[in-house]
Amino acid sequence: MAAMSAKDDSAGEAADIFTEMLRIQGEAARQVMETFLPEAAEAVPGDETLADWGESAMRIQRMWEEFHREQKTPETPLPFFVDPAQWMGFMQGWYQQMPLLDPERQRRLFEEGLELWEDILAKFETASQDGTAAATLQLPREDRRFAAPEWRDRPVFALIHQTYLLFAERIGEAVNEVEGLDEQEREQLRFATRSVLDAISPANFPLMNPLVLERTIETQGENLAKGMERLTADLDKGQLTHTDSTAFRLGENIANTPGKVVHETELFQLIQYSPTTEEVLEIPLLIFPPWINRFYILDLNPKKSFVRWAVEQGLTVFVVSWRSADESLAHVVWDDYIRAQIEAIDVVRARLKVPNVHTVGYCVAGTTLAATLAILARRGQADRVASATFLTAQVDFERAGELKLFVDDKQLELIRQASKGGFLDGRYMAATFNLLRGTDLIWNYVVNYYLLGEDYPAFDLLHWNGDVTNLPARWHESYLRDLYRDNRLVVKDSLEADGTPIDLTRVATPVYVQAGREDHIAPPESVFRMLSHLSGPARFVLAGSGHIAGVVNPPAAGKYQYWTGSADAPSLEDFVAGAEEHPGSWWTDWLGWLESHGGTRVPARGKRKPGGRSDHVIEDAPGRYVAMR
Repeated sequence: MAAMSAKDDSAGEAADIFTEMLRIQGEAARQVMETFLPEAAEAVPGDETLADWGESAMRIQRMWEEFHREQKTPETPLPFFVDPAQWMGFMQGWYQQMPLLDPERQRRLFEEGLELWEDILAKFETASQDGTAAATLQLPREDRRFAAPEWRDRPVFALIHQTYLLFAERIGEAVNEVEGLDEQEREQLRFATRSVLDAISPANFPLMNPLVLERTIETQGENLAKGMERLTADLDKGQLTHTDSTAFRLGENIANTPGKVVHETELFQLIQYSPTTEEVLEIPLLIFPPWINRFYILDLNPKKSFVRWAVEQGLTVFVVSWRSADESLAHVVWDDYIRAQIEAIDVVRARLKVPNVHTVGYCVAGTTLAATLAILARRGQADRVASATFLTAQVDFERAGELKLFVDDKQLELIRQASKGGFLDGRYMAATFNLLRGTDLIWNYVVNYYLLGEDYPAFDLLHWNGDVTNLPARWHESYLRDLYRDNRLVVKDSLEADGTPIDLTRVATPVYVQAGREDHIAPPESVFRMLSHLSGPARFVLAGSGHIAGVVNPPAAGKYQYWTGSADAPSLEDFVAGAEEHPGSWWTDWLGWLESHGGTRVPARGKRKPGGRSDHVIEDAPGRYVAMR
């Protein structure tokens, strides 16, 4: 019981940090309790309607009181039920107080704003005289947050969102031009400023969002009452809800490719999938997914599953299912993950009596796989791996994108504070990744599900995204410090693991390197740099879309595209300039490449069929570890 209590306390302390974002964005929503009834009474007449308003308001009031009994709410300078005049005043005041904005720049913005208002009002006047629909007007600036015609139906909403876009544009320019900052500081300022601008978008405030206003009138405030229930629930669990997770069940409609758990340690389970073809490639495939997320991103459902597709192509597929960290894994460091990869390789080789395996490393597991290959090469054991495929994986972190903003001393100390009990609660990482795409992964959901009260979709990818895993604190801190911050993996023998120095130039294993063109977690130019640090034959493929959709793109879907070209190109830009574009999924290209490195097929019998006679297995796939929290 004492251990469980410590775990609960640890999770609670971590929650205070990574739910701060939700607390801040939600504080405004809570202020609706104090202003809701007057607005409702003015907007909607009639006894019956007012009764509906009153019922919604009372529900919100009860949630408000309950919430304050359990939470501490920070102050916010801008209440959620703010009117347009207050919002404009806040924007103007914030702009004037920014030290990097000189008086001359402020004067120009004021004049530009007047010109903008005169131009927009003139357009509406002309449209009124000509009988042109206001929603068809072409306004100076476009943004998908304001794409609905309601944002152009009336001058007030057009003026609001166009003023905001002008303001955001000029602030961004000022950040880019301010002097005296190194690149890291500029990126941090740019990120922080963008986050604030995302938060104060008029789309996020009920009285300035015409769609929310209309929905509130239609439902007598039921949308806001429903939204407050959701907000309170999300604050309680410390995580933003993106989908209806009740629709998904492990082993039934997600992670349901048939297979068996054939090996288990404290850190991982090894799953072998049942063949569906009479013959299979002799060399098996061993996949290392990232332990930052659950493995079943590669086995979402039969139509999207890379695992099922690979099995259907005649591959004997093994996947590592990492265990979510708790106090019992507080000792785990990077060496343990490298030893786990080596152990999994040897288990598969021994189980099927083959000399080597094909490997796949996704994201952080790909980074670790590169180190594992370097260690095997130094030990004279490189022939245990026939090939290595890297999916959105980095080894050179010089240009690793916005995640580098979270690795300075202040951020590392924040992570240490959040890592009580020897592990980092996965909700912290989820909040971090959401912040990288705040408009799409935070505010879009605030508007749709807190303000409009829409029903959550049943989307398996979003369910997986919210199915977080905890990380060993010692591993996580060293990973951020040694790789992201100090970029030591590409420095010969700067790092070691399991007693062996790491030199990536020793890796001569054939590699297939895949990057996502729109990847914001592992930028393609950063992934491309891997090629200059390895010594063996390489094929580089640039896939359409990003970190997830660029990988999980089954051929039958007919989506996106991929580019092939010379892996010897000096830069990604040069690669793209000479690349050939292909429609659809890169999976088929990868399969052809894999077969070129060992195409012999053998009957799918014996231990190629897990769980058969005399084959001791532990349990059915997807196993216990994937369900551990």
